[in-house]
Amino acid sequence: GARQQTELCNESLMLEKLPACGKSFEEMMKKVDSKKWCNLTEFITYYDNFTQCTEREANNASCFWPNPLAEGFITGIHKQFFSNCTSEKVHWEDPPDEILITLILIPVMLTCAMITLVVWCSKRSDIL
Repeated sequence: GARQQTELCNESLMLEKLPACGKSFEEMMKKVDSKKWCNLTEFITYYDNFTQCTEREANNASCFWPNPLAEGFITGIHKQFFSNCTSEKVHWEDPPDEILITLILIPVMLTCAMITLVVWCSKRSDIL
């Protein structure tokens, strides 16, 4: 029968090849205004190419992807290009008192009305 041969991950080969992916991504990102680096739609194709390159190089070195070494490399690229991209924190505020009271009272009143209806119907079981 045919024997399946499994190859071990050649981490040093992978780490040797991944910088070429980073260099290519860096060259592509030069086409994008650095003020737009936080807008993914501006460079999504470049990032996709970068991701495919890292996956291809990991696979060529018989390594699974993602793996801790590749993730570390990708994280380094993220720090290089996207360290200033922080998500804006949403500041939650309570609604005005009139709206808050309405939002509280409507379910309370509906609950009371439903209880009243159930009690009234249970006392008038002779009609139902």
